[in-house]
Parts: sequence; structure tokens; C-alpha cells
Amino acid sequence: MEVINTIGRRKTAVARIYMTPGNGEIKVNGRDYKEYFPFEVHQIILQQPFTTLNATGTYNLKVNVRGGGVTGQAEATRMAIARALVENSAENRPALKKEGFLTRDPRMVERKKYGRRKARRKFQFSKR
Repeated sequence: MEVINTIGRRKTAVARIYMTPGNGEIKVNGRDYKEYFPFEVHQIILQQPFTTLNATGTYNLKVNVRGGGVTGQAEATRMAIARALVENSAENRPALKKEGFLTRDPRMVERKKYGRRKARRKFQFSKR
């Protein structure tokens, strides 16, 4: 197996990963993933596709992620990992699809409208 390159998105976060067979080393923007995502919740989100397939520690990942916040970046990376695992072996698809790792979450920030304070919030109304 050569290098598998996939992309994952969530809100404005975009994660590009390069997956190779290895010992489970994950580098995010040149740093270890536990250093880049210090909260355990985000580390668990990153590992979910591997734990679903019982493939923890079998692939090395090099992740480039930009945009959005930490949770969006973690979920974008999860999607990219799931896509790479499907590209590696088509038998992985049903298990990952059932967990929802292959579905792009379409929710985005609603744009601000003119004549309003925010997207839906109106300016304060003064009767007198």
C-alpha cells in the first residue's frame, strides 16, 4: 500500500491526511496529536474510525489541518481518516457509514443580514 491522501471538512475546518502503514504515529501540523489536541474528547474523536474497525496502531498519519476551531478540526480529521480507511479497503465502508463518519455535516454559520445585529437578532426596539 502506498500513501493514501484524503480530505475531510467540518464547518470551515479542512483536514488533509496522508496515511501509510506503520505503528500508529499521528502527526498534526508537525506536532504529536496529543499535543495539538490536548483535550481527551478531541483525541477520542480522532481515534473513533480506528476503534470502530479495531485497527488502532496499524497506520501512520500525517495531518495538515487549517481553519475553524479545535472541535471542527478534530471532526474534519475524523472524516478524512474514515475516507482513507474506505479507500484502503472497501469492506470498511458499511461499519464507518453506520457510525456516520463518512457523512459531511452541512451545518455552517449563518451569514449576517443587513438591518440586523447578527444573523437573526434584530436591533433593540424602543417604543418611546
